[in-house]
Amino acid sequence: MSTAEILAEIPKLSPEDRRRLLERILELEDEAASVEAIRRTADETFQMLDAMEADDAASQSR
Repeated sequence: MSTAEILAEIPKLSPEDRRRLLERILELEDEAASVEAIRRTADETFQMLDAMEADDAASQSR
């Protein structure tokens, strides 16, 4: 089903179904935001670990 088809069907839904649809969309947006925040934190952590390993390797080769 295309986005256009979905959008065309929304007005046909009951208010309760539209509310459920909106709640589900908002849940998905929250999940996506949470995943992105976790991904950013993981990237920052990996960058710190890489820097620590590089520092450690540099200090051991002296």
